[in-house]
Amino acid sequence: MSFQAYRIQEREAAFVASLVEAEKSELPEGEVLIRVQKSSLNYKDVLSFTGHRGITREYPHTPGIDAAGTVESSRVDAFKTGDEVIVTGYDLGMNTWGGFSQYIQVPAQWVVKKPNGLSLEEAMIIGTAGFTAGQCAQRFMDNGLSPASGPVLVTGSTGGVGSVAVALFSHLGYDVVAATRNPDNEAFLKSLGAINVIPSQDLVDDSKRPMLKSRWAGVVETVGGPLLETAIRSTSRRGVITFCGMIASPNINTTVFPFILRGLRLIGIDSAECPLLEKVELWKRFASDWKPANLASLQDDRSFDEIPAMVQAMKEGNTKGRITFSIP
Repeated sequence: MSFQAYRIQEREAAFVASLVEAEKSELPEGEVLIRVQKSSLNYKDVLSFTGHRGITREYPHTPGIDAAGTVESSRVDAFKTGDEVIVTGYDLGMNTWGGFSQYIQVPAQWVVKKPNGLSLEEAMIIGTAGFTAGQCAQRFMDNGLSPASGPVLVTGSTGGVGSVAVALFSHLGYDVVAATRNPDNEAFLKSLGAINVIPSQDLVDDSKRPMLKSRWAGVVETVGGPLLETAIRSTSRRGVITFCGMIASPNINTTVFPFILRGLRLIGIDSAECPLLEKVELWKRFASDWKPANLASLQDDRSFDEIPAMVQAMKEGNTKGRITFSIP
């Protein structure tokens, strides 16, 4: 059986993407063979495409950390031929053949049966980025942060995690303030449900004060660096900050005072190794009460052959919302 897949090869210290004819025998071992119908673009894919060894150790490689499609064959009873399924996270697209391919073959414990109420396309609009936003929402709820607690700040709000977070938290009744570097994004973010849009640079406080005036009941922080540092100092008593990104910096400089004087909770979000049972439950929620009515407005759907161009666009910061791909 032959099929098409993107392969990234290292050539003279450069990384080159090609759409190639692959064979089933090239796929890794796994109990479930899946015909991919939809995929989506995440920043890890950009890193894998461009040779980041912290994401992908060996090349040639097929990226794509998200995939949704139908089961072609299965060696376990939990999945039958024709089942619609979702695969996100774990090692998919990092060091294991990923979703920028017409077929993937993966361990059964990576696979979630698509719940009723959610299409394959909607699953990929959400994808890893949106699932991460969902984990943030769950952590807010686990820690007693309700819409009545006060406003929620979302940084990096036009990115994958940020845009779904704006739509999801607004849908759940929170007052969402969206931070963005580009003022031209205001209309887009308000269409997702943000009550206010503010420039990211206005959120950074360069003073050395260990705490600032309380502004946020909670923060979904996707950028890191000075934005995260200032968010820590300006979150209210018993507030919650979930963080999942470091595009600005992996380092933060803070003090213990916001934590011991305001009882602040700083929670890291790891979507890749989220336990399967939690994944199943969160996908069920996205298929029911968590699915924003404006989910489709987040989507920029592209063809299979546009993947390299969209990777480059995301690398240059020229995308917003969720980029999905239809796999022929």
